[in-house]
Amino acid sequence: MRKPCDNHTCLQLQASRMRDYYALHSMYQGIPDATAAAGDIHALTPVRNGFCLLFTAMLMLLVWPIHYGHAEEPEMNRMIVLSDIEADPDDTQTLIRLLLYSNQIEIQGLVATTSVHQKNRIAPESIRKVIEAYGEVLPNLQKHEAGFPDAASLMQLVKEGSTVYGMQGVGEGKKSEGSEWILRTLEQDDARPLWISVWGGSNTLAQALFDLRLRKSEDDCRALVSRLRVYTISDQDDSGIWIRTNFPDLFYIVSPGGYGNATWTGINNVINGMDNSTISNPWLREHIQQGHGPLGALYPDVAYGMEGDTPSWLGLVPNGLNVAERPDWGGWGGRYECYIPEHESLDLNGFNGGIPIEPEPRPIWTNALDSYSPYVPNPYGRSVRLESTRYEDHRVTLWRWRDDFQNDFAARMDWCWMDYDEANHPPVPALGHPETVSVSSGSYFMLDASGTQDPDGDHLQYLWFNYPEAGSYGSPIPIASAENMYQVHVKFPEVEKEETAHFVLKVTDGGSPSLTRYKRVIVTIQP
Repeated sequence: MRKPCDNHTCLQLQASRMRDYYALHSMYQGIPDATAAAGDIHALTPVRNGFCLLFTAMLMLLVWPIHYGHAEEPEMNRMIVLSDIEADPDDTQTLIRLLLYSNQIEIQGLVATTSVHQKNRIAPESIRKVIEAYGEVLPNLQKHEAGFPDAASLMQLVKEGSTVYGMQGVGEGKKSEGSEWILRTLEQDDARPLWISVWGGSNTLAQALFDLRLRKSEDDCRALVSRLRVYTISDQDDSGIWIRTNFPDLFYIVSPGGYGNATWTGINNVINGMDNSTISNPWLREHIQQGHGPLGALYPDVAYGMEGDTPSWLGLVPNGLNVAERPDWGGWGGRYECYIPEHESLDLNGFNGGIPIEPEPRPIWTNALDSYSPYVPNPYGRSVRLESTRYEDHRVTLWRWRDDFQNDFAARMDWCWMDYDEANHPPVPALGHPETVSVSSGSYFMLDASGTQDPDGDHLQYLWFNYPEAGSYGSPIPIASAENMYQVHVKFPEVEKEETAHFVLKVTDGGSPSLTRYKRVIVTIQP
């Protein structure tokens, strides 16, 4: 059971965060009435089932306009990593994958930290070792896409967090190179949100926030905190709950409690009845570790679980599906809703290294449920069919995309050594209509992927489907024609009030490994 947020409390919390963010944004962008615009929170519609009212639709419209059809390249998300690298091989695994996306996510810091699994040491040298291997394959990566940073600039971003565990390392006079780097980066003349991707303990972030509150006025502190976005892989020290208690407006994604209750475990869970080959050890050896150059050779064998930290940034990859500011819309990093989870639901007896599991003091972005049946290849007739088995779980929100992002990883690892003509590159979906449309209750509408292309000239497979959990309508809306055509029809339900429904275009090429990109169409259904 989850404890829903009080709507009035959520209105005030989100309105405050919006005002702070826009006030800061206006300093850089010259928006004269940004604070006034942010204050109009009551114009938004509350989310169904009593969950938190979400402020970010207005934020995106004002700050990051949506582009339609052949859209411009989206603005890169910027991110600082906090990693307890060497506590488990999975941090090294995740860092190797991340560097392959360093031309699509702007890495602004790589901080070595402690955690409950590594309490009294940090290992920045292990981060540098991975960067060195990246430097060796960089010239080949640049044959495939532009924008990869050089290894020397990444080396400058490696910082040391506290060598003390948890809240023992937080307080006056306990700053570290890592905590100071977070503050320096946060105060840059950059209006984009700053994502903190936490793979281990979060006490370096806690120290940065502690010092921020000491050094800044209340208003300046609140405005700077409004720029932070935190996604932490569970609580791996006791500073997480301190942060959430002391900074109640901070945007925070986490699955508290035992790791078995966490959404991020969907990246490596073996799902009964599904093909799990893309997370198998033989698959990793063939597609990542062996024969793919020095970076792949550095990818360690799985010890406790493959890449448990990777979900903390997968939602920042610009793939047409991910919308970082809207965790409730779902994407490669999973789907999350904003509410106060019931304390008893946090897997109080599950493994988490012994971190005390305290009641959550305020709304957080945390576990959400998807009900999902996969499409599978069909040997005759229509090329795909909907599987009869239905899965419902918070992990489903992540693993439903797993084959897509694993194949994407494998293709980028190929870029480390293959020439452009030898490797595969993702398709480029397009729409014959805007990404947001309005329809009348009970009417038909044609979803159209006209203009979709593939840079390698590969065959393209189309699939349209409704993502009911991402919209306000909630119930599934079927495609009224074969769902694997580039143009499909949808008959919208009769509604008594305005509702939203999300439809996803999934385009997969015929290359090897096959690569997938998406378009999300948000339909407003008018009564």
